[in-house]
Amino acid sequence: MDDRPSIPPRQKPIAWQVAVEAVRKLKARHDAAQDYWASLGMLGLFGWAVAVPMLLGILIGLWLDHRHPGGHFWTLTLMAAGIVIGCFHAWLWINKEVKEIKKETKDDTK
Repeated sequence: MDDRPSIPPRQKPIAWQVAVEAVRKLKARHDAAQDYWASLGMLGLFGWAVAVPMLLGILIGLWLDHRHPGGHFWTLTLMAAGIVIGCFHAWLWINKEVKEIKKETKDDTK
């Protein structure tokens, strides 16, 4: 015979939600140390995602300014373009991560 108390049918959804939240919180507590280092690493990757296109823009701009001197400052223009491209790339990456987190959260509540 089952010694567990029976849950009335109208309370099962609430009990299920509480159990799911408890499991989620325990998992989050367990992964807290890993999340810290992963977040720190991801911050570095975002920095590189912006820095590399910016540096490439500067290098190409310096080369163009040296090869074609004139009234245009290619270095500044291509540096700004590199920053915009890098920020857009980082934004796409963040959106992808947010979608994956939402998907995992949705899967955990099932």
